[in-house]
Amino acid sequence: MKMAKCVQAFVRGSPERFSEWFDTAANRNVPVGPQIWICGDCHVGNIGPLGDASQHVSVEVRDVDQTVIGNPSHDVLRLALSLAMAARESDLPGVTTARIVEQLISGYVAAVSRGHRDDGTAARKPESIQFGFKRALRRTWKDLFEERLEDTSPTIPRGVHFWPLLQEEKSAIETLFATEDVRKLVALPPECAEVARVRVVDAAFWRKGCSSLGRLRMAVLVRIDPPPKGKEKLSLIDIKEAAKPCAPRYELAQMPRSNAERVVRGATSITPPLGARMLAARLLDHSVVLREVLPQDLKFDFGRLSQDEARKIAHYLGFIVGRAHARQMGDSEREAWCRELGRHPKSIDVPSWLWTSVVELAALHEAAYLEHCRRYALESRG
Repeated sequence: MKMAKCVQAFVRGSPERFSEWFDTAANRNVPVGPQIWICGDCHVGNIGPLGDASQHVSVEVRDVDQTVIGNPSHDVLRLALSLAMAARESDLPGVTTARIVEQLISGYVAAVSRGHRDDGTAARKPESIQFGFKRALRRTWKDLFEERLEDTSPTIPRGVHFWPLLQEEKSAIETLFATEDVRKLVALPPECAEVARVRVVDAAFWRKGCSSLGRLRMAVLVRIDPPPKGKEKLSLIDIKEAAKPCAPRYELAQMPRSNAERVVRGATSITPPLGARMLAARLLDHSVVLREVLPQDLKFDFGRLSQDEARKIAHYLGFIVGRAHARQMGDSEREAWCRELGRHPKSIDVPSWLWTSVVELAALHEAAYLEHCRRYALESRG
């Protein structure tokens, strides 16, 4: 039902379709980049403000469930398709879509050529991104609990989003959260780090979007005991089963066999502040990733975009992804990758491989979206 709401939601919810297409992209002159960790599902919703343990906020790639060591072109093209669908939802003309793709690759190449070093002036935040960023800076733990848990009381309300756990599941969580690794995961104040322990206050199954369907997904509310300076310290931990990625990997790439360890390793390479907040573990014989949810973690909500704002957003998000890739490359690799990206013939100021791929993918997903809606309409009527 969520994927039937709009074509952009359908694109976000069907990464397998994109990756299947990309896996046969050798015949489409898609450039082959260096072996680095890629996001694997690099759409607009997976980039946004992200906090760290020191309360520093930056805009980063913030969801790496599909991360693999693969071709960086995959992330570039996935983001280009996502932006093209966003332009469609805003009723922007095709000429603007071409300019969006042009600005995306421009921002990406600027970041790769520059490296991960950013003094804050290399890519200025567009107005809508600046708005979301300032909102993230203002958010507090109270905001997080009211948004995620519906109130600020130290419980997880059962209902549409949170479901009761079995006794076996509760016991497994208690055992896991008694370990030293989990204690270190939760941000502890220096003055009590040596003596404090993490106590589970409440836990529930988290029905959170398509990613929780058929998989283990839990929310755990924990308290630091004893509390620092007499103030109650609560944290919300997201436990998510790590599934097999659908993004194509380089055949000879060496990655952890555990999907949870793969996700944490990829996060540490792509977005170090995110990787530092994650832990790979086993729970009820499932490979899971634990992640502390911070108030500053947000998705951008762009709404309807103007032509000018859409171009600026594309350039900025391209820069963010380019920075995530560049931090994994040496100088010689970055130079070679920029040359490879610029080697292909251009249509307007967009490499032909990128533009023709976006056109082909847009048509493919539009057709699949309409068929998805037809099937959903028939099922709901039946």
